[in-house]
Amino acid sequence: MTEEYTSSTHPPLPPTTEDIRFSWLRLLRSRRVGPVTFHRLIAEYSSAQNALDALPEVARDAGVSGYKICPTSVIDAEIKAAKVAKARLLCLGDVDYPSQLADLKDAPPVLWSLGDPRILHKPVVALVGARNASSLGTRMARALAHELGEQGYIVVSGLARGVDTAAHLAALNTGTIAVMAGGVDVIYPTENNDLANDIAQQGLLLSEQPMGLAPQARHFPRRNRIISGLASAVVVVEAAAKSGSLITARDALDQGREVLAVPGHPFDARASGCNMLIRDGAHLIRNADDVIAALPAHPRHSPTAQHQLQLDEPPAPPPRRSLRDTAALHQEILSRLGPSPTAEDQLIRDLSAPAREISPALTDLELEGEIIRQPGGMVSRGTGH
Repeated sequence: MTEEYTSSTHPPLPPTTEDIRFSWLRLLRSRRVGPVTFHRLIAEYSSAQNALDALPEVARDAGVSGYKICPTSVIDAEIKAAKVAKARLLCLGDVDYPSQLADLKDAPPVLWSLGDPRILHKPVVALVGARNASSLGTRMARALAHELGEQGYIVVSGLARGVDTAAHLAALNTGTIAVMAGGVDVIYPTENNDLANDIAQQGLLLSEQPMGLAPQARHFPRRNRIISGLASAVVVVEAAAKSGSLITARDALDQGREVLAVPGHPFDARASGCNMLIRDGAHLIRNADDVIAALPAHPRHSPTAQHQLQLDEPPAPPPRRSLRDTAALHQEILSRLGPSPTAEDQLIRDLSAPAREISPALTDLELEGEIIRQPGGMVSRGTGH
């Protein structure tokens, strides 16, 4: 597949949908381009191909030498692997892309899916909890998932051991979504291989990661934001005081979702996170009726997709700055950031400058590794500072 268009006396034909999807993948798989940077580059350059053309210069202006965009061979291999696995690509703006995710600032530009994407249009509730769940915890997860499924809700979780596995199994016949930390074709833990195959047949497997990618620790927090983003509410069944389930709960709060928790005995460390959530205002859950009563009164409306798979009129480019002015702006931004995350909106207000001037500078700094994007529109200094 090619992305280059030869010049002639006639304007080139518009790129096909396949070409655009290829460009989206290539931009997203390029070094230091995450979802937030992807959205900024699309907004600034109006298309993925334009952004790819500009990316080496953007990186060079940010002080990154020798920057190379993702090779086409890498994307060819990913698409080939998807065809072998019979995975389908859902791009932001597609009719089957989950509308619940589309209004998130860090919405995944693409998702690989295995199964029936139509269940993404039904109401979704997330069930998460401890991997080393107690017998009571797994019983509670099964009961909630079964009852919610009977009431017409799709259960989403992360295919992990413990609570996740119990929830998926109980909701298998009514509809369940498993969000993967690695590639959609890489089952982790391997003991859930049969369960994953059943979900692919009766529900849906989802991942924003490349095909064939083995999950790493850093992928799980990113996965968690998708679990919460898909749902109207997140139910935490069992969770320790420091656990991935609490990360999912924080993501849910940042995304405007309801957070619900099942209480546990104060002496049980696996319940300490849930008890903390309830202490801090989460809904106390005893059964599925409690969950349904806590859900928003009105279903979430499908937002307008941020990026359709067509080339719209490009926005006015941000003003060009001299290298000296750019360096000064970068230094001013960095001086206001530390290792603790800061809200990007607050940073822009503190700088007393238009967002359209600050946004490209933040993109430069992210490409340079000076700052890190955090969930919920937060930014912090890079780990090396």
